[in-house]
Amino acid sequence: MASQVKNAVEELGEIFDDEATFEASSVDRARPIPRISIQAFCDDQRVAEVLQFAAEDRRLSKTHVSIHMGGIAAAIGHYVDSPTPNLIIVDSALRGSALLPELDKLAESCDAGTKVIVIGRHNDVLLYRELLRRGVSEYLVAPIDPMALMESISNLYNNPDTDPVGHVFAFIGAKGGVGSSTICHNVAWTLSEVLKSNVTIADLDLAFGTTGLDFNQDPVQGIAEALAAPERLDDQLLDRLLTKCSEHLSIFAAPVVLERDYEISPEACDMVIDVVRQNVPFVTVDLPHNWSPWSKRILLQADEVVITATPDLANLRNAKNILDLLKQSRKNDSKPLLVLNMANVPKRQEITLKEFEQALDLKAIAVIDYDCETFSQAANNGQMIEEFNAKCKATEKFRDIAMKMTKRKDMRTEKPAASPLSGLGPLLEKFKLKR
Repeated sequence: MASQVKNAVEELGEIFDDEATFEASSVDRARPIPRISIQAFCDDQRVAEVLQFAAEDRRLSKTHVSIHMGGIAAAIGHYVDSPTPNLIIVDSALRGSALLPELDKLAESCDAGTKVIVIGRHNDVLLYRELLRRGVSEYLVAPIDPMALMESISNLYNNPDTDPVGHVFAFIGAKGGVGSSTICHNVAWTLSEVLKSNVTIADLDLAFGTTGLDFNQDPVQGIAEALAAPERLDDQLLDRLLTKCSEHLSIFAAPVVLERDYEISPEACDMVIDVVRQNVPFVTVDLPHNWSPWSKRILLQADEVVITATPDLANLRNAKNILDLLKQSRKNDSKPLLVLNMANVPKRQEITLKEFEQALDLKAIAVIDYDCETFSQAANNGQMIEEFNAKCKATEKFRDIAMKMTKRKDMRTEKPAASPLSGLGPLLEKFKLKR
Protein backbone atom coordinates (compact mmCIF):
# COMPACT_ATOMS: atom_id res chain seq x y z
CA MET A 1 0.00 0.00 0.00
CA ALA A 2 2.69 2.51 1.01
CA SER A 3 4.76 1.83 -2.12
CA GLN A 4 1.68 2.25 -4.33
CA VAL A 5 0.87 5.60 -2.75
CA LYS A 6 4.51 6.69 -3.10
CA ASN A 7 4.62 5.77 -6.79
CA ALA A 8 1.33 7.52 -7.43
CA VAL A 9 2.55 10.63 -5.60
CA GLU A 10 5.63 10.72 -7.82
CA GLU A 11 3.39 10.49 -10.89
CA LEU A 12 1.26 13.30 -9.55
CA GLY A 13 4.42 15.34 -9.03
CA GLU A 14 5.24 14.99 -12.71
CA ILE A 15 1.72 16.00 -13.68
CA PHE A 16 1.52 19.01 -11.38
CA ASP A 17 5.12 20.02 -12.09
CA ASP A 18 3.91 21.73 -15.23
CA GLU A 19 4.47 25.41 -14.53
CA ALA A 20 1.22 26.37 -16.22
CA THR A 21 -0.74 24.24 -13.77
CA PHE A 22 0.07 26.47 -10.82
CA GLU A 23 -1.22 29.93 -11.57
CA ALA A 24 -0.06 32.69 -9.26
CA SER A 25 -3.57 33.35 -7.97
CA SER A 26 -4.20 29.80 -6.78
CA VAL A 27 -0.77 29.52 -5.18
CA ASP A 28 -1.20 32.83 -3.36
CA ARG A 29 -4.60 31.87 -1.98
CA ALA A 30 -3.21 28.76 -0.29
CA ARG A 31 -1.41 30.32 2.66
CA PRO A 32 0.77 28.47 5.21
CA ILE A 33 -1.29 26.39 7.63
CA PRO A 34 -0.56 26.43 11.39
CA ARG A 35 0.48 23.50 13.58
CA ILE A 36 -2.64 21.35 13.49
CA SER A 37 -3.41 17.65 13.34
CA ILE A 38 -5.21 16.39 10.23
CA GLN A 39 -6.63 12.89 9.79
CA ALA A 40 -8.15 11.75 6.50
CA PHE A 41 -10.33 8.71 5.73
CA CYS A 42 -10.68 7.91 2.04
CA ASP A 43 -12.96 5.71 -0.05
CA ASP A 44 -10.97 6.26 -3.25
CA GLN A 45 -7.27 5.50 -3.61
CA ARG A 46 -6.88 8.43 -5.99
CA VAL A 47 -8.14 10.86 -3.35
CA ALA A 48 -5.67 9.39 -0.87
CA GLU A 49 -2.87 9.99 -3.38
CA VAL A 50 -3.84 13.64 -3.81
CA LEU A 51 -3.98 14.07 -0.02
CA GLN A 52 -0.52 12.53 0.34
CA PHE A 53 0.85 14.81 -2.38
CA ALA A 54 -0.61 17.86 -0.63
CA ALA A 55 0.73 16.73 2.75
CA GLU A 56 4.27 16.97 1.38
CA ASP A 57 3.85 20.62 0.36
CA ARG A 58 5.65 23.35 2.30
CA ARG A 59 2.35 24.97 3.29
CA LEU A 60 1.48 21.90 5.35
CA SER A 61 4.99 21.39 6.73
CA LYS A 62 3.92 22.33 10.27
CA THR A 63 0.90 20.04 10.30
CA HIS A 64 0.70 16.38 11.24
CA VAL A 65 -1.20 14.50 8.54
CA SER A 66 -2.29 10.84 8.64
CA ILE A 67 -4.23 9.17 5.84
CA HIS A 68 -6.39 6.04 6.21
CA MET A 69 -8.59 4.06 3.85
CA GLY A 70 -12.16 3.00 4.62
CA GLY A 71 -14.04 6.26 4.20
CA ILE A 72 -16.58 7.60 6.66
CA ALA A 73 -17.27 4.17 8.18
CA ALA A 74 -13.61 3.85 9.18
CA ALA A 75 -13.71 7.36 10.67
CA ILE A 76 -16.76 6.52 12.78
CA GLY A 77 -15.12 3.36 14.10
CA HIS A 78 -11.81 5.09 14.77
CA TYR A 79 -13.23 7.89 16.91
CA VAL A 80 -15.38 5.71 19.16
CA ASP A 81 -12.45 5.44 21.57
CA SER A 82 -10.05 8.08 20.20
CA PRO A 83 -10.06 11.88 20.49
CA THR A 84 -10.67 13.78 17.27
CA PRO A 85 -7.93 15.97 15.70
CA ASN A 86 -8.17 19.60 14.67
CA LEU A 87 -9.38 18.65 11.20
CA ILE A 88 -11.04 15.51 9.81
CA ILE A 89 -11.22 14.95 6.05
CA VAL A 90 -13.67 12.25 4.95
CA ASP A 91 -13.95 11.02 1.39
CA SER A 92 -17.21 9.24 0.56
CA ALA A 93 -18.97 7.96 -2.55
CA LEU A 94 -22.33 7.89 -0.72
CA ARG A 95 -25.23 9.96 -2.01
CA GLY A 96 -26.91 12.59 0.13
CA SER A 97 -29.64 10.36 1.57
CA ALA A 98 -27.02 7.85 2.75
CA LEU A 99 -24.22 10.32 3.52
CA LEU A 100 -26.06 12.58 5.96
CA PRO A 101 -26.95 9.85 8.53
CA GLU A 102 -23.35 8.65 8.50
CA LEU A 103 -22.09 12.18 9.14
CA ASP A 104 -24.55 12.47 12.04
CA LYS A 105 -22.98 9.35 13.57
CA LEU A 106 -19.51 10.86 13.12
CA ALA A 107 -20.63 14.11 14.75
CA GLU A 108 -21.51 12.19 17.93
CA SER A 109 -17.82 11.41 18.45
CA CYS A 110 -16.37 14.78 17.38
CA ASP A 111 -14.82 16.97 20.05
CA ALA A 112 -15.67 20.66 20.24
CA GLY A 113 -13.52 22.67 17.86
CA THR A 114 -12.93 19.86 15.37
CA LYS A 115 -13.52 20.92 11.77
CA VAL A 116 -14.70 18.56 9.03
CA ILE A 117 -14.12 18.65 5.27
CA VAL A 118 -16.19 16.25 3.16
CA ILE A 119 -15.04 15.08 -0.27
CA GLY A 120 -17.95 13.69 -2.28
CA ARG A 121 -18.89 12.72 -5.82
CA HIS A 122 -22.03 14.73 -6.41
CA ASN A 123 -22.20 18.43 -7.28
CA ASP A 124 -25.45 19.04 -5.40
CA VAL A 125 -26.30 22.51 -4.06
CA LEU A 126 -28.98 21.18 -1.71
CA LEU A 127 -26.53 18.66 -0.28
CA TYR A 128 -23.94 21.41 0.16
CA ARG A 129 -26.39 23.59 2.09
CA GLU A 130 -27.45 20.68 4.27
CA LEU A 131 -23.83 19.84 5.07
CA LEU A 132 -23.12 23.44 6.09
CA ARG A 133 -26.24 23.45 8.26
CA ARG A 134 -24.88 20.38 10.06
CA GLY A 135 -21.60 22.16 10.78
CA VAL A 136 -19.42 20.72 8.01
CA SER A 137 -16.72 23.28 7.22
CA GLU A 138 -16.32 22.57 3.48
CA TYR A 139 -17.60 20.25 0.76
CA LEU A 140 -15.36 19.41 -2.21
CA VAL A 141 -16.34 17.40 -5.27
CA ALA A 142 -13.88 14.78 -6.51
CA PRO A 143 -11.67 14.73 -8.48
CA ILE A 144 -9.74 17.34 -6.52
CA ASP A 145 -6.27 18.79 -7.02
CA PRO A 146 -3.74 19.51 -4.25
CA MET A 147 -3.91 23.30 -4.56
CA ALA A 148 -7.71 23.37 -4.23
CA LEU A 149 -7.48 21.20 -1.13
CA MET A 150 -4.74 23.35 0.42
CA GLU A 151 -6.71 26.49 -0.34
CA SER A 152 -9.77 25.05 1.43
CA ILE A 153 -7.73 24.10 4.51
CA SER A 154 -6.00 27.48 4.48
CA ASN A 155 -9.34 29.29 4.41
CA LEU A 156 -10.42 27.43 7.55
CA TYR A 157 -7.39 28.56 9.55
CA ASN A 158 -6.77 32.04 8.18
CA ASN A 159 -9.28 34.51 9.56
CA PRO A 160 -10.77 36.52 6.65
CA ASP A 161 -11.47 39.42 9.02
CA THR A 162 -7.76 39.93 9.74
CA ASP A 163 -4.90 40.95 7.50
CA PRO A 164 -3.56 38.07 5.39
CA VAL A 165 -0.31 36.39 6.34
CA GLY A 166 2.58 38.29 4.78
CA HIS A 167 4.66 36.97 1.91
CA VAL A 168 8.25 35.86 2.56
CA PHE A 169 10.86 36.43 -0.15
CA ALA A 170 14.18 34.66 0.38
CA PHE A 171 17.23 36.17 -1.34
CA ILE A 172 20.29 33.97 -1.77
CA GLY A 173 23.51 34.32 -3.73
CA ALA A 174 24.72 31.49 -5.93
CA LYS A 175 28.18 32.37 -4.64
CA GLY A 176 29.62 34.68 -2.01
CA GLY A 177 30.13 38.28 -3.10
CA VAL A 178 27.67 38.30 -5.99
CA GLY A 179 25.61 41.14 -4.50
CA SER A 180 22.60 39.23 -3.18
CA SER A 181 22.33 41.52 -0.13
CA THR A 182 22.51 44.63 -2.33
CA ILE A 183 19.74 43.25 -4.55
CA CYS A 184 17.64 42.31 -1.51
CA HIS A 185 17.96 45.71 0.15
CA ASN A 186 17.30 47.75 -3.00
CA VAL A 187 14.31 45.62 -4.03
CA ALA A 188 12.82 45.82 -0.53
CA TRP A 189 13.26 49.60 -0.46
CA THR A 190 11.74 49.91 -3.93
CA LEU A 191 8.83 47.70 -2.88
CA SER A 192 8.09 49.92 0.11
CA GLU A 193 8.26 53.09 -2.00
CA VAL A 194 6.33 51.94 -5.06
CA LEU A 195 3.54 49.93 -3.38
CA LYS A 196 3.49 52.02 -0.18
CA SER A 197 3.23 48.76 1.75
CA ASN A 198 5.10 47.87 4.93
CA VAL A 199 8.24 45.80 4.30
CA THR A 200 10.66 44.25 6.80
CA ILE A 201 14.16 43.09 5.90
CA ALA A 202 15.45 40.22 8.05
CA ASP A 203 19.26 40.10 7.92
CA LEU A 204 20.33 36.59 8.85
CA ASP A 205 24.04 37.08 8.18
CA LEU A 206 24.52 37.58 11.91
CA ALA A 207 28.31 37.98 11.86
CA PHE A 208 28.80 40.02 8.69
CA GLY A 209 25.42 41.45 7.68
CA THR A 210 25.36 44.81 5.88
CA THR A 211 21.73 45.89 6.33
CA GLY A 212 22.61 48.46 8.99
CA LEU A 213 25.41 49.94 6.85
CA ASP A 214 23.35 50.03 3.66
CA PHE A 215 20.59 52.01 5.38
CA ASN A 216 22.95 54.14 7.48
CA GLN A 217 21.61 52.71 10.74
CA ASP A 218 23.37 51.51 13.90
CA PRO A 219 20.73 49.56 15.85
CA VAL A 220 21.50 48.40 19.37
CA GLN A 221 19.20 45.38 19.15
CA GLY A 222 18.03 43.25 16.29
CA ILE A 223 17.30 39.78 15.02
CA ALA A 224 19.85 37.99 17.24
CA GLU A 225 17.82 38.84 20.35
CA ALA A 226 14.68 37.42 18.73
CA LEU A 227 16.42 34.21 17.64
CA ALA A 228 17.92 33.70 21.12
CA ALA A 229 14.45 33.51 22.70
CA PRO A 230 11.89 33.11 19.89
CA GLU A 231 9.13 32.04 22.27
CA ARG A 232 9.23 35.55 23.84
CA LEU A 233 8.76 37.36 20.54
CA ASP A 234 5.41 39.10 20.25
CA ASP A 235 4.14 42.24 18.55
CA GLN A 236 5.40 44.56 21.29
CA LEU A 237 8.90 43.06 21.45
CA LEU A 238 9.06 43.02 17.66
CA ASP A 239 8.41 46.78 17.56
CA ARG A 240 11.31 47.35 19.96
CA LEU A 241 13.73 45.17 18.01
CA LEU A 242 12.94 46.56 14.56
CA THR A 243 14.70 49.66 13.25
CA LYS A 244 12.51 51.96 11.17
CA CYS A 245 14.28 53.32 8.08
CA SER A 246 11.36 55.04 6.35
CA GLU A 247 7.59 55.28 6.58
CA HIS A 248 7.10 51.77 5.18
CA LEU A 249 10.47 50.04 5.63
CA SER A 250 11.94 48.47 8.77
CA ILE A 251 15.02 46.31 9.23
CA PHE A 252 15.70 43.38 11.51
CA ALA A 253 19.41 44.07 11.67
CA ALA A 254 22.23 41.60 12.32
CA PRO A 255 24.44 42.26 15.37
CA VAL A 256 27.74 41.94 13.40
CA VAL A 257 29.68 40.98 16.52
CA LEU A 258 32.33 38.28 16.21
CA GLU A 259 32.77 37.64 19.95
CA ARG A 260 29.40 35.92 20.07
CA ASP A 261 28.64 32.38 18.95
CA TYR A 262 25.47 32.16 16.92
CA GLU A 263 23.60 28.90 17.36
CA ILE A 264 20.45 29.10 15.24
CA SER A 265 17.85 26.37 15.02
CA PRO A 266 15.40 25.95 12.13
CA GLU A 267 12.54 26.05 14.65
CA ALA A 268 13.70 29.43 15.99
CA CYS A 269 13.82 30.85 12.47
CA ASP A 270 10.32 29.56 11.79
CA MET A 271 8.93 31.18 14.93
CA VAL A 272 10.59 34.55 14.32
CA ILE A 273 9.59 34.78 10.66
CA ASP A 274 6.02 33.72 11.52
CA VAL A 275 5.69 36.62 13.96
CA VAL A 276 7.15 39.10 11.45
CA ARG A 277 4.92 37.96 8.59
CA GLN A 278 1.85 38.39 10.80
CA ASN A 279 2.70 42.10 11.11
CA VAL A 280 3.71 43.17 7.59
CA PRO A 281 2.58 42.26 4.07
CA PHE A 282 6.14 41.63 2.82
CA VAL A 283 9.21 40.10 4.48
CA THR A 284 12.50 39.94 2.58
CA VAL A 285 15.03 37.55 4.08
CA ASP A 286 18.69 38.24 3.34
CA LEU A 287 20.31 34.81 3.56
CA PRO A 288 24.08 34.47 3.99
CA HIS A 289 26.08 32.30 1.62
CA ASN A 290 26.62 29.41 4.00
CA TRP A 291 24.64 26.19 3.97
CA SER A 292 22.98 25.10 7.21
CA PRO A 293 19.76 23.38 8.30
CA TRP A 294 18.09 26.69 9.12
CA SER A 295 19.07 28.43 5.86
CA LYS A 296 17.82 25.42 3.90
CA ARG A 297 14.54 25.47 5.86
CA ILE A 298 13.95 29.15 5.10
CA LEU A 299 14.76 28.64 1.43
CA LEU A 300 12.29 25.77 1.11
CA GLN A 301 9.54 27.49 3.11
CA ALA A 302 9.66 30.93 1.46
CA ASP A 303 6.83 32.05 -0.80
CA GLU A 304 9.33 33.17 -3.45
CA VAL A 305 13.06 32.59 -3.89
CA VAL A 306 15.36 35.06 -5.64
CA ILE A 307 18.74 33.71 -6.76
CA THR A 308 21.45 36.25 -7.55
CA ALA A 309 24.35 35.10 -9.70
CA THR A 310 27.17 36.51 -11.79
CA PRO A 311 27.80 35.06 -15.27
CA ASP A 312 30.63 32.63 -14.52
CA LEU A 313 30.99 28.87 -14.25
CA ALA A 314 30.96 28.58 -10.43
CA ASN A 315 27.75 30.61 -10.20
CA LEU A 316 26.16 28.52 -12.93
CA ARG A 317 26.98 25.28 -11.13
CA ASN A 318 25.75 26.54 -7.73
CA ALA A 319 22.59 28.06 -9.18
CA LYS A 320 21.83 24.73 -10.88
CA ASN A 321 22.24 22.90 -7.56
CA ILE A 322 19.89 25.32 -5.81
CA LEU A 323 17.31 25.00 -8.59
CA ASP A 324 17.44 21.20 -8.47
CA LEU A 325 16.85 21.23 -4.70
CA LEU A 326 13.93 23.63 -4.98
CA LYS A 327 12.36 21.73 -7.87
CA GLN A 328 12.49 18.53 -5.86
CA SER A 329 11.11 20.02 -2.64
CA ARG A 330 8.71 22.70 -3.92
CA LYS A 331 6.62 20.81 -6.49
CA ASN A 332 3.59 23.06 -6.07
CA ASP A 333 5.50 26.34 -6.45
CA SER A 334 6.60 28.36 -9.43
CA LYS A 335 10.25 28.43 -10.39
CA PRO A 336 12.65 30.71 -8.48
CA LEU A 337 13.49 34.14 -9.85
CA LEU A 338 16.97 34.58 -11.34
CA VAL A 339 18.89 37.86 -11.30
CA LEU A 340 22.19 38.17 -13.17
CA ASN A 341 24.26 40.79 -11.39
CA MET A 342 27.54 42.57 -12.24
CA ALA A 343 27.28 41.57 -15.88
CA ASN A 344 29.35 42.94 -18.78
CA VAL A 345 32.52 43.61 -16.81
CA PRO A 346 35.18 44.96 -19.22
CA LYS A 347 37.83 42.40 -20.29
CA ARG A 348 36.24 39.61 -18.23
CA GLN A 349 35.32 36.32 -19.86
CA GLU A 350 31.64 35.69 -19.13
CA ILE A 351 29.02 33.09 -19.90
CA THR A 352 26.49 34.73 -22.20
CA LEU A 353 22.96 35.35 -20.96
CA LYS A 354 21.54 32.90 -23.51
CA GLU A 355 23.93 30.13 -22.44
CA PHE A 356 23.29 30.80 -18.74
CA GLU A 357 19.52 30.63 -19.20
CA GLN A 358 19.68 27.53 -21.38
CA ALA A 359 21.85 25.66 -18.88
CA LEU A 360 19.41 26.44 -16.05
CA ASP A 361 16.23 26.21 -18.14
CA LEU A 362 15.27 29.47 -16.45
CA LYS A 363 14.88 32.98 -17.81
CA ALA A 364 16.53 35.81 -15.87
CA ILE A 365 14.03 38.44 -14.73
CA ALA A 366 16.76 41.10 -14.67
CA VAL A 367 20.34 41.62 -15.83
CA ILE A 368 22.16 44.33 -13.89
CA ASP A 369 25.30 45.66 -15.53
CA TYR A 370 28.52 46.23 -13.65
CA ASP A 371 28.55 49.83 -12.33
CA CYS A 372 31.27 50.03 -9.73
CA GLU A 373 31.14 53.80 -9.25
CA THR A 374 27.40 54.12 -8.61
CA PHE A 375 27.05 51.08 -6.37
CA SER A 376 30.15 51.80 -4.28
CA GLN A 377 29.25 55.46 -3.72
CA ALA A 378 25.67 54.58 -2.77
CA ALA A 379 26.95 51.95 -0.31
CA ASN A 380 29.43 54.39 1.24
CA ASN A 381 26.65 56.97 1.62
CA GLY A 382 24.25 54.48 3.19
CA GLN A 383 21.76 55.04 0.37
CA MET A 384 19.78 52.92 -2.02
CA ILE A 385 20.60 53.23 -5.71
CA GLU A 386 17.44 55.16 -6.56
CA GLU A 387 18.10 57.58 -3.70
CA PHE A 388 21.64 58.18 -4.92
CA ASN A 389 20.92 58.34 -8.66
CA ALA A 390 17.33 57.94 -9.82
CA LYS A 391 18.46 57.92 -13.47
CA CYS A 392 20.76 54.92 -12.99
CA LYS A 393 19.83 51.95 -15.23
CA ALA A 394 19.75 49.66 -12.19
CA THR A 395 16.85 51.67 -10.75
CA GLU A 396 14.49 50.32 -13.43
CA LYS A 397 15.85 46.83 -12.89
CA PHE A 398 15.04 46.94 -9.18
CA ARG A 399 11.51 48.11 -9.98
CA ASP A 400 11.10 45.25 -12.44
CA ILE A 401 12.28 42.71 -9.86
CA ALA A 402 9.96 44.12 -7.19
CA MET A 403 6.93 44.03 -9.48
CA LYS A 404 7.61 40.54 -10.86
CA MET A 405 8.38 39.20 -7.39
CA THR A 406 5.04 40.39 -6.04
CA LYS A 407 3.17 39.72 -9.33
CA ARG A 408 2.14 43.36 -9.56
CA LYS A 409 2.24 45.92 -12.35
CA ASP A 410 4.07 49.22 -12.10
CA MET A 411 1.24 51.71 -12.13
CA ARG A 412 3.36 54.77 -12.72
CA THR A 413 1.59 57.13 -15.07
CA GLU A 414 3.15 57.52 -18.48
CA LYS A 415 3.97 60.96 -19.83
CA PRO A 416 1.13 62.32 -21.98
CA ALA A 417 1.76 62.22 -25.69
CA ALA A 418 3.05 65.45 -27.13
CA SER A 419 0.54 67.56 -28.98
CA PRO A 420 1.09 67.86 -32.73
CA LEU A 421 1.21 71.63 -32.27
CA SER A 422 3.68 71.54 -29.38
CA GLY A 423 6.59 72.36 -31.69
CA LEU A 424 4.83 75.60 -32.72
CA GLY A 425 4.80 76.90 -29.16
CA PRO A 426 7.71 79.34 -29.51
CA LEU A 427 6.37 80.72 -32.81
CA LEU A 428 2.92 81.26 -31.35
CA GLU A 429 4.41 83.12 -28.38
CA LYS A 430 6.30 85.43 -30.74
CA PHE A 431 3.09 86.02 -32.70
CA LYS A 432 1.29 87.03 -29.50
CA LEU A 433 4.08 89.48 -28.59
CA LYS A 434 3.96 91.13 -32.03
CA ARG A 435 0.22 91.64 -31.67
